Amino acid sequence: MPNLNVSVLGVPGYAKNIGKAGTSSDIIFYNLKKGEDTVTMIEPLRYPERLAPLFYAVSMADSALLVVDGITPEFGETVVMLDTVGVKSGYIVLKNYLDPSQVMPLIKGTVVENYEFLEDDAIKIRELLIRNAEEVSYGETTTKCGVVSVDHFFNVKGIGTVILGSMENGTIHQHDILRVLPGEKTAQVRSVQKHDDNCPEAQLGDRVGLALKNITADELDRGFVLTNDDNIVVSDEISGQVKLTKFWQQPIKEGMVLHVGHWMQYISARVESVEADDDWKNPVLSLKLEKEIVYLPGDRAVLQYLDGGKLRVAGTIELH
Repeated sequence: MPNLNVSVLGVPGYAKNIGKAGTSSDIIFYNLKKGEDTVTMIEPLRYPERLAPLFYAVSMADSALLVVDGITPEFGETVVMLDTVGVKSGYIVLKNYLDPSQVMPLIKGTVVENYEFLEDDAIKIRELLIRNAEEVSYGETTTKCGVVSVDHFFNVKGIGTVILGSMENGTIHQHDILRVLPGEKTAQVRSVQKHDDNCPEAQLGDRVGLALKNITADELDRGFVLTNDDNIVVSDEISGQVKLTKFWQQPIKEGMVLHVGHWMQYISARVESVEADDDWKNPVLSLKLEKEIVYLPGDRAVLQYLDGGKLRVAGTIELH
């Protein structure tokens, strides 16, 4: 069965009452399993001091659980991130005697306005997420090639190099030889694990652990991509149509330093040129990146401006 990825946002540690804690860094994973049905919950740590963990947690999600204990700038920025990434499925839990009538005007016109309000009950939420996992479907895989985005990596005694990541496209099989991007290296898949179970393959949507041959953990980094898909693009320059969120209040200008978020990549970029005509909300930008970005043509990346004050989520850019 496919895995359901849920971003749990708003109140740090809320997911610990729902699932079992797993890997932790600037994001923490909680796991929930019943039979063959699995749920991976992701919470950002060190947010709001750092925006990247919020982006990571939301970008990995099929669904969101937004816990609201106050109407704050962080609540607003989280709603904008969910809307910009496009997490259309989700739930809202209200605490501190908040009422839906207080929240609805603030989420109107975003994907979050379609989220269902839930009672603050960890047992009922756990049962609901397992039911959702039973029903999740990513459709038929359209390619035999696979793409894995790496979020954690380490050496395991007796096994060697292991990465944890998300299946972004296609299928990965045991013994596949994959390119490690960016760079020129390749690695062979020694074994595939999903929620601690050995499996012959992993598919789109799976949370996966891969044991690798022919590469060390020192040669990896967060955001690296493992793939055998020849359509993948690697570049330190991107140019594309931008759609700024309706909440964004200033034009993007040449020389500004933005951060481009895509999969588990979070890369600083300088604006080289802006073509906006009379519509500054939908410019065409050319960006020079601090390091290479890896993507599939047709993907979208999230633009963030870390000097943006209370709102640092600017919009999206189309990748070609």
